Amino acid sequence: MSKLSYTSSGDGVPLVLIHGFCESRKLWANFSAMLSVKYHVINVDLPGFGKSPLSVEKPSITYFAEEINGLLEDLKIEKCLMVGHSLGGYVSLAFASLYAQKLIGLGLFHSTAFSDSEEKKNTRVKAAAFIRENGTAKFVSSLFPGLFSPHTREKFKNEIQYFINAAENLDKEVVAKTMEAMRDRPDRRDVLKELDIPVLFVIGKDDGSVPMDQSLKECHLPKESIVHILGNVGHMGMIEEKNKTLEILSRFTNYCINRP
Repeated sequence: MSKLSYTSSGDGVPLVLIHGFCESRKLWANFSAMLSVKYHVINVDLPGFGKSPLSVEKPSITYFAEEINGLLEDLKIEKCLMVGHSLGGYVSLAFASLYAQKLIGLGLFHSTAFSDSEEKKNTRVKAAAFIRENGTAKFVSSLFPGLFSPHTREKFKNEIQYFINAAENLDKEVVAKTMEAMRDRPDRRDVLKELDIPVLFVIGKDDGSVPMDQSLKECHLPKESIVHILGNVGHMGMIEEKNKTLEILSRFTNYCINRP
């Protein structure tokens, strides 16, 4: 029996939404409410975040994917469309590497199949050390503003503060270990090449975490890609361009369901 905390709403084809680093399923709350009119939306808290416990000493991205699979087995869901934001995209790709036959579509919001560069790995090592030394609150106070485009930070200052407030009490060891799990994840570009399902890429022109030029080096890899590049958007398109990204995801879901 899975210990993951989740919400399940609506009927029809299952659509699994997975949040990013230091977030929770609340990230997708508005999307869940709208999409559940047509689809069966499962909105998940990853282990250690939201209300889901972390039950292993050293988590990995593969472990997160296996936990998602355990939940789907509990719910008797044999096939689904899976969408992940950032860390959630890493988890979705790990799920695809293990259980491709269970997917009818894969959506990557500001995420990548590339492994970390050595520079990025070093940055994550320093971040994990900072978290352990200074705590989660100090870390997320600088994390979330940088996830938004310089063009949108003022407009969404209340939303940025909400994310900071929601994350500041996260267990610092969980946060540090998840940072290390992201550092250690393998390159999964081969997974993209092998998938026989549509893959959605949502890319922010101002994304400092997953730069647009990196995304453009991988979005041609799947047999079928649908790519959306958003101007004046950083790493948080579902907030910075909520209506546009909701429409993108709704159309993608409908396409995957009705695809010949």
